[in-house]
Amino acid sequence: MSITLFVPADAAAVALGADRVAAAIRREAEARNLDVTLVRNGSRGMIWLEPLVEVETATGRVAYGPVTAKDVPGLFDAGLLDGSAHPLCLGATEDIPFLKSQTRLTFARCGLTDPLSLEDYRRHDGLKGLEKALSLTPAQIVAEVTDSGLRGRGGAGFPTGVKWKTVAGAEADQKYIVCNADEGDSGTFADRMIMEGDPFVLIEGMAIAGIAVGATKGYIYTRSEYPHAIAVMEEAIRRARAAGVLGLSVMGSAHAFDMEVRAGAGAYVCGEETSLLNSLEGKRGVVRAKPPLPALQGLFGRPTVVNNVLSLASVPIILDRGAAFYRDFGVGRSKGTIPIQLAGNIKHGGLYEIAFGLTLGEIVEGIGGGTASGRPVKAVQVGGPLGAYFPRDLFGTVFDYEAFTAAGGLIGHAGITVFDDTVDMLAQARFAFEFCAVESCGKCTPCRIGSTRGVEVVDRIAQGVEPEANKVLLTDLCNTMKFGSLCALGGFTPYPVMSALTHFPQDFQPAPLVEAAE
Repeated sequence: MSITLFVPADAAAVALGADRVAAAIRREAEARNLDVTLVRNGSRGMIWLEPLVEVETATGRVAYGPVTAKDVPGLFDAGLLDGSAHPLCLGATEDIPFLKSQTRLTFARCGLTDPLSLEDYRRHDGLKGLEKALSLTPAQIVAEVTDSGLRGRGGAGFPTGVKWKTVAGAEADQKYIVCNADEGDSGTFADRMIMEGDPFVLIEGMAIAGIAVGATKGYIYTRSEYPHAIAVMEEAIRRARAAGVLGLSVMGSAHAFDMEVRAGAGAYVCGEETSLLNSLEGKRGVVRAKPPLPALQGLFGRPTVVNNVLSLASVPIILDRGAAFYRDFGVGRSKGTIPIQLAGNIKHGGLYEIAFGLTLGEIVEGIGGGTASGRPVKAVQVGGPLGAYFPRDLFGTVFDYEAFTAAGGLIGHAGITVFDDTVDMLAQARFAFEFCAVESCGKCTPCRIGSTRGVEVVDRIAQGVEPEANKVLLTDLCNTMKFGSLCALGGFTPYPVMSALTHFPQDFQPAPLVEAAE
């Protein structure tokens, strides 16, 4: 009887040596004449434990990690295939505290299944949402998504159902579903984990969206820096098409829907939906003025749903379990779960899916375990490189859209980057302006010119040149960028700058002059 072992093929695990571990397992099994089936699964999201090796036993999976190739012979000697004790043994995978305390809805299968096995996907409740959607009218599908309270997980938090209803009501000979998988924020990796670890859930979500609004063609727009994700998604699409899940007849129905992957050239601004659409059309990735909205005149001038990976990947469980089931998770107007990505100077970095409602402090210190350096946390940036910096004084902020807005921040893509007390917040403010200057598409003046002037103003403050006057100028410049920029690149750059200035004013004081010794 073959024993099944799991070694992630996720890019993070591969970067930490998972391919070498997998090769070592194959060699060892062959040398010992053992019947072993090796599955390259997705990551469970516990990056500090990668490469994580799991073995299927009669009582469930047992985990070992982090494993290196040189550990493999010793693991076999200790009884790896039986789930026996070893210094690297973590016990039952599902009982690891970081994993056990999560509420996994969107990521329910990630790390559990073979990503490219449609049969495995079906065995773990895959395609149930699509089957349910095919039994409903398009209007009923839209109503279900609307009633669930699902909001855009890409950062804006716009109600998904409202966007779908707009596209569904538009008259056109062709409509499109575009998945924004241009995951460019530092410290974020949830989109990549879904594409590499559970690609069929994204395919299913896009097919449901297509049926709901009358679109027959879908595109996944992702980054050229994601070669693993691109390869997995393309193969998953091919297999879904061969199985009749995609094509002229979706699962034998009267609905047609097909899709393909397109890779961008790495411009950060193409994470903004209209720049993305321009790039997808083969044009330069610059922001479009709105109106018209993409929902009415999007890709190739046709009505287009543009949703983030996590938004679309949340749709299948909403259709399968119902709007009320999904809506019961979360707080206030922030419904469902949110996959939080913990990065930076943090002990337990990785992906943690939970219902909205925890405080920032509970996430950083309770789940993340504080800093990896062991030093005190000084600042936490939430929402990528354009997110606000939160000091410890704001650790009581509840993780939901409205609470973060009220505190002068934004959840964004739910990436959390932790800094200890050695960080220089003036340097971080400068980086925000510099990042914007490099990544700006150049179309609007506040972003194009404001970011460059911002670097100069911060440099003058650092040099002690009229610091108080330049702080006033910095504030005025940020207001101009926030309210005058065409898109969120220029509009959100003030968040890290002003939060750094507001919460860490001591870092914006000029260094005291040291008198030369006589």
